[in-house]
Amino acid sequence: MAHNNEKEIDTRTEEDKAIDAWLPITSDRNAKWWYSTFHNVTAMVGAGVLSLPYAMGPGVIVMLMSWAITFYTIWQMVEMHEMVPGKRFDRYHELGQHAFGEKLGLWVVVPQQIVVDVSSCIIYMVTGGKSLKKFHETVCPDCQPIKLTYFIIIFSSVHFVLSHLPNFNSISFVSLAAAVMSLTYSTVAWATSLGRGIEGRVVSYELRGEKTSDNVFMFLSALGDVAFAYAGHNVVLEIQATIPSTPEKPSKGPMWKGVWVAYIIVAICYLPVAFLGYWAFGNQVEDNILLSLEKPMWLVAAANMFVVVHVIGSYQVFAMPMFDMIETYAVKSIKLKPSTFLRFTVRTTYVALTLFVGMTIPFFGGLMGFFGGFALAPTSYYLPCIIWLIIVKPKRFGFSWWMNWFCIIVGVLLTVLSPIGGMWTLIKQAKNYRFYHDVDPISGCEFKTSALNVSEYFTSLDMTRKSKCQMAFKTKIPGGIITSKLFDELSYCGFNFGESKNLVDSLISKRVNSLMVDATDMDEKFAMMEQTIEDLKKFIDDKNLQIAQLMSKLDLHNSSNITI
Repeated sequence: MAHNNEKEIDTRTEEDKAIDAWLPITSDRNAKWWYSTFHNVTAMVGAGVLSLPYAMGPGVIVMLMSWAITFYTIWQMVEMHEMVPGKRFDRYHELGQHAFGEKLGLWVVVPQQIVVDVSSCIIYMVTGGKSLKKFHETVCPDCQPIKLTYFIIIFSSVHFVLSHLPNFNSISFVSLAAAVMSLTYSTVAWATSLGRGIEGRVVSYELRGEKTSDNVFMFLSALGDVAFAYAGHNVVLEIQATIPSTPEKPSKGPMWKGVWVAYIIVAICYLPVAFLGYWAFGNQVEDNILLSLEKPMWLVAAANMFVVVHVIGSYQVFAMPMFDMIETYAVKSIKLKPSTFLRFTVRTTYVALTLFVGMTIPFFGGLMGFFGGFALAPTSYYLPCIIWLIIVKPKRFGFSWWMNWFCIIVGVLLTVLSPIGGMWTLIKQAKNYRFYHDVDPISGCEFKTSALNVSEYFTSLDMTRKSKCQMAFKTKIPGGIITSKLFDELSYCGFNFGESKNLVDSLISKRVNSLMVDATDMDEKFAMMEQTIEDLKKFIDDKNLQIAQLMSKLDLHNSSNITI
C-alpha cells in the first residue's frame, strides 16, 4: 500500500489514503532503482530517435545542447521531488502548484502535461502502425497492399488490453522489453547506416528545400524533432513516486542512479543513429530512418518489429499519467466511487480517442515537429528551471542562476519557433490528403525539364517512388520547362508504395508510349524529308541535264552560223 515504507509523518485522511492506494501513480511504492532506468529509457528513446537523422541537417550543436540541457533539468526535478520535508510531489502538476500556487500551478502545468501525454500517445499510435506496415511490406512485397489505417487499428488492439494494468510497476515488464528493443533497433539503424556509408555511395548534404523559405521551415521543424526526443520529463516525478523513500534513504538516490544509466543509454541510442544516419543518406534520409533502410531485408523487418514492441511500452508510460489524472478527477472532484468499471471506461475511452486521432492525422514528422516545440519544450527545457528559480532561489547572477536562464531562453525559442516549422510540415503533408487514406503528396511536385536523357528519366522516376516526395524532385523529359500533369492522379496516393506503384507504372507506361509515338512520328517525318531531298536532288539532276543539252544545242547552232 502507499507509503508503507516511509517513516515521515503522514497527514492524509483515511479517504485520501484509500484513493491514493487505488490510483495508478501512488498505489505501489516498491519499485527498484533499475525500474526508473528502463521507464526513463522507454519514455525518452521513443519514436523521436528515428527522426534524428532527418533533423541532423540543421545542426549537430542543437542535438548535443539538448542532451545537456535536459540532463540538467531532469536532475532538478529529481531533487525537487522531496524538497519539502514530509511531502512528495508525486505528479508534475503538484510541483507546479507548490511553485505557482494551487490554481495557477494547475493552469501552468496541467494543459502542457495533457498535450505532451496525449500527443505522444497519438504519435506512438502512428509510429506503431507505420512500423507494422513496413514490416508487412518487407516480408511480403508481393502481398496485397493494406492501408496504414488498418495497421494502426491492429497496433491499438494491444493497448485495449495493456491499458487495464493498474499502475506503473505492473507495466514494468512491458517497459523493460521496450527499453531492450530501443537499444536493439537503434543499433540496427546505426550499424546498417554505417555499412551503407562505407560502401561509398554518393550522397548530398545540401539543404532539402528549393526555396530559402522551405529550408527555414524545415530547420524549425527539425528543432521540434530534437525536442520531442527528450520527452521523459513529463513522467519523471510519476516514475519517482513508485520508489520507496525514508528520511535516511530518500527516493532521489536510486532515482538519480536510474537517470544516470538511462541517459547513458540515451546517448548510445541517439548520437550514433543521428550522425551515422545522416552521414549515410544525406538529405535523402526519411523522417523515420528505418524507412530509408533497404537491406538486408530480414534485419530491416526485425528492426521494425523492435520498434513496434518499443512504442507499445512508450504508449503505456505516457498513458499512465493521463489515466491517473482522469481517475483522480473522477474520484476527487466528481466524487465517483473507485471501481473496476470506472477504470475500464476511462482507459478504454482514452485508447479509442488516441486511436481515432492517429488514424485521422497519420503525419509522423509534422506531428513531432509541432508538438515537440509546442508542449515538450516547456515541460523538458524550461519549466523545471522556472520552478527551480522560484523554490530554490539560487544566488542572483551566480552560475546556477545563469544556467537556468540560459535553459529558459533556449526552451522559449524552441516553443515559439519549432511549432511554426511543424505546422508548415503538417500543411504540406495534408494538402492532398483524404481522411483514412494513405498520403503521399507526389502530385504537388514540379518537373523542370530540358533535354531528353532516358537513363536519368527512369532513375528519377524510381527515386520518386521511393522518396515519398519529401521534397520537390526534378527529372529530364523533352519539351523544355513545363509543369507536369503526369502525376496529378497521385495526389491521393500514400506512403503505401504498393498502392502507388501500379499507378506510377501506368503513368510511366503512358508517358513512354507517348514518347515512342513522338519518336515514331519524328522518324516518319525524317523519312519524308529524306525522300523529299532525294526527289529534289533528282529534280536538280534532271534540270542540270536539260541545261547541258540546251547548252550543247546552242554550241552547235553557233558553230553552224560561223561556217556559213
